[in-house]
Amino acid sequence: MEILWFYIAVALAISDEVHSKVMWSVLADFYILLAGIIKRNVASNIRLWIIHEALEAVFHFFIISIVFLSIEIGVLAALIHMVVDLYHEFSSLKMTHLQHRALHFTLESIFFILIFAV
Repeated sequence: MEILWFYIAVALAISDEVHSKVMWSVLADFYILLAGIIKRNVASNIRLWIIHEALEAVFHFFIISIVFLSIEIGVLAALIHMVVDLYHEFSSLKMTHLQHRALHFTLESIFFILIFAV
């Protein structure tokens, strides 16, 4: 089996860190205003949060698709990242940043190992 699964998981972890830094450092004011606009147009905080996760998945889709020059890998990476985030939040797991990153890396690695193992 190739080690592509590892590179994808690493790139996704880097993409997530870049997303956090860019959104909360560079574009924080825009991000807060966008959240306010979305909140005004949706009925609940859970919908707002799901939209946030979907927008984050779109970010990861573009980054991973460009890095690997593959729309399929971009879609799969964005979807598995969003599923892990949804699972993490709905299960109410209390984790440190490092534990959260390890959860993502482990589940995303297993997912891509399974994809590329066939």
